[in-house]
Amino acid sequence: MIQLSGVSKRFPTGLLAVSGVDMTVEASEIVAVIGPSGCGKSTVLRLIAGLDSPTSGMVRVAGHRVEGPSRSVGVVFQEPRLMPWLTVERNVSFGLHGEETAGPVAEALARVGLADFADALPKELSGGMAQRTAIARALVTKPPVLLLDEPFSSLDAFTRIDLQEHLLEVWGWYRPTMFLVTHDIDEALVLADRVIVFSGQPGSIEAEITVDLPRPRDRTDLAFHAFQDRAMKELGRSSRDRQARAQTPGSPSRAPSS
Repeated sequence: MIQLSGVSKRFPTGLLAVSGVDMTVEASEIVAVIGPSGCGKSTVLRLIAGLDSPTSGMVRVAGHRVEGPSRSVGVVFQEPRLMPWLTVERNVSFGLHGEETAGPVAEALARVGLADFADALPKELSGGMAQRTAIARALVTKPPVLLLDEPFSSLDAFTRIDLQEHLLEVWGWYRPTMFLVTHDIDEALVLADRVIVFSGQPGSIEAEITVDLPRPRDRTDLAFHAFQDRAMKELGRSSRDRQARAQTPGSPSRAPSS
């Protein structure tokens, strides 16, 4: 469903954000990407979303080359990005011009538990409810791919855990392919079938961890803790690699100064 082949991205400033990334995400799979800040995780997500273009390599979604935003891809950002003057219902239906919207919007709101708040304004919502609205907006057309960029990082721990569990329930609705960027190791291990560890700069894949635990996953279970330990070790290796690259003369992370 998602394929990256030799993907690199260099920004006009000269920063090489990611380099030579090869990645495949299967249909209905949930993949989480973790890594230190600045290692290119969100850059990869934006390339898949068509919000940025790779400098080299190719990104495909559902077999088609990504050449801009597509309705095959829903995106949930760290902040809900709701329009404050529109109701919850109208925020979710925004962009569905010329289509029958009432049914799909009502279904999406019901799936995220906001059927009773369709007429509410964003200022009347809690942080968790606002992010549920953003998820409903991304899901309203049932896109085959859902991208989530640190979707719960600004929420308190209890709300974050609640929404992680709720996201799995939403995934069970029609099982989209999910690609999640997160700093939260537990979140990655609770949600994902595979966890990809990035290192950088430039960002590249350091390791992949297949989380072969049944759902729902018990955070207190010894098997879960074993995956936590492995992820922490891989992140530690990623951080050491990043420091070593930064100290290497002629590091390719930035273009030479003129």
